[in-house]
This record gives sequence, C-alpha cells and structure tokens, in this order.
Amino acid sequence: MCSGYEKAGLSMMSKKNKRINYFKRYWQLYLLLVLPVTYLIIFSYWPMLGAQIAFRSYRFDMGIWGSPWVGFQHFRTFFNSHQFTRLMFNTMTLSLYSTFAGFLPPVILALCINYCLRKHVGKTVQMVTFLPFFISNVLWMGMVTQFVSTNGLLNSFLLNFGIGPIQFLNRPEYFMHIFVVSGIVQNTGHGAIVYIAALVGVSPEMHEAAIMDGASLWKRIWYIDIPSILPTVVVLLILRTGSILSVGFEQVFLLQNPLNISRSDVIATHVYQLGLINMQFSYAAAIGLFQSVISLILVVIVNYVSQKVTNSSLF
Repeated sequence: MCSGYEKAGLSMMSKKNKRINYFKRYWQLYLLLVLPVTYLIIFSYWPMLGAQIAFRSYRFDMGIWGSPWVGFQHFRTFFNSHQFTRLMFNTMTLSLYSTFAGFLPPVILALCINYCLRKHVGKTVQMVTFLPFFISNVLWMGMVTQFVSTNGLLNSFLLNFGIGPIQFLNRPEYFMHIFVVSGIVQNTGHGAIVYIAALVGVSPEMHEAAIMDGASLWKRIWYIDIPSILPTVVVLLILRTGSILSVGFEQVFLLQNPLNISRSDVIATHVYQLGLINMQFSYAAAIGLFQSVISLILVVIVNYVSQKVTNSSLF
C-alpha cells in the first residue's frame, strides 16, 4: 500500500501531467496571449516603477533612482494646500453629476429602440445617436463651444424669447451643466448598445407569458426588462466608480478658461498644470498616485456593497 507522501507525490505528478497535456492541446491559444501579455508588461506594469518619483524629489540629472527620497512629503503638501478642498469638491461634484445624469439616458434609449415597432426606424435612431461617439473630443468640444457662444445657436434661440445673450462658458455656474449635457449627447448612443445587447438576451417566452396574464408594456419593462439588465448596469456602475476622480481631462481642459476655472479646475487639469507646465514632476506624480489609490478603494467598496445588495459584482 502507498504511504501518504507517495499518494501526494502521485497526485502532484498527475496534476502536472494534466497541465502539460492541456498546454500541448491548446498551445495555439497560449501563443495568441504572448503579444497582449507583452504589451501589458511593457506599457502597463513596467512603467509602474516610475511611480516612485511620487516619493522622491525628482531631478533630470540624477534620474529616477538617483533622486533623493522624500517619503510622503509631496502628499502632505497636497493635503495641506489651499487648493485641495476646491479640487476635490470640483472633481467629485462633476464626476457624480455626470455619472448619475448620464445613467438613465442610455437605458431609456435602449428600451425605446427595443420596443420600436418599425425596426428600420430603431436602427436609424441607434445609428444617429451613436455617431457623436466617433467624433474626436477636440472637435466635439469645439462644436459645443460654438453652440453656446455669444453668437451661437443656443443664444440665437434664447433671443427669440427676449433672453440673453448669455456668455455661458464665461460663467462658472454653467460650466458643469455644459460639460454633463455635452457628455450625455456624445455617449448615450454608445452606452445604449450594451443595454440593447442585454435586452436581446431576454427570453421572449417571459414577455409572451406576461402578455397572456394581461401585463401592460410598463409592467413588462419594470418586472422583466429592468431586472434582466440590472447585472449589466451594476458592472458598468462599478467600472465607472473606478474613474470617479478621473473626470475626462480633454473635455474639461478644452472647455476651461480663466473665467470659469473656479469650477472647472479638477485634479486632472491640476496635474497637467503642475507636471507639464510647471515641471513639478514629483508633486504631480504624488497627486496622480493619490487619485489612483482612492479610485481603487472606491471600486472595492462599491463592488462589495453591490455583491451584498444585488448579488451582482465585477469580481
């Protein structure tokens, strides 16, 4: 009879042989992974070594490894700065506003397209709403700027009612509304595609049974469609939480000017100002690292809460 050690050894050899046979059988799939994994190592993981400049006083002549170590000095400087409260308030407000305001439009659009009786009309609406997503941020923000300018279409419309002209981009109180509405128009069609795909997977038999029981359209949407797309909504919300402090830099920067900077100055634009304009690389890296750590913590918390409340989570 085999001893316990012999059985353990045989079991390990058996598992090893299974892994080898599995690799031999699917070696083509592993070969396909070589380029993506290499890309991640070179462009995602290797650059993480450079994050240490957040804890150093970086100097060009000394390089990353030769620059003096200062620990958490840059983080303390940021937390104690008079700009910290304003940057956090602007970033959180703008991100939460865009998240919650942009949550419903894709869902509503997906439901409307899904229940559209004339399929060609639904496909046309889907294509038209999806087109703005392909426009570059620079061009899109240029169009938005022209739309809300003093001689733009919006002011021309308001003049018909005796209102204006209003310099929307020069008034801080209008900045967040312009940013959020432009983002909704640009991304609603793209966001609806995911929900349309989820709605396609809903069993037609459930709708047929509901119709036989006399359920109205609204009840079918509320009790069948929305619960069916809820896991998708939760996953997208968790992913969006990870970037809650990373408000779109390009869109904010392109709409920003000295008159609205009190509401448009966020962490991303502040890091750009410090790192590339003022060349305070270590200080900018510390702020960026703080932003990444907080985003990671938020993702873990939201994922945990979602798992407990809805039984749906990302991991």
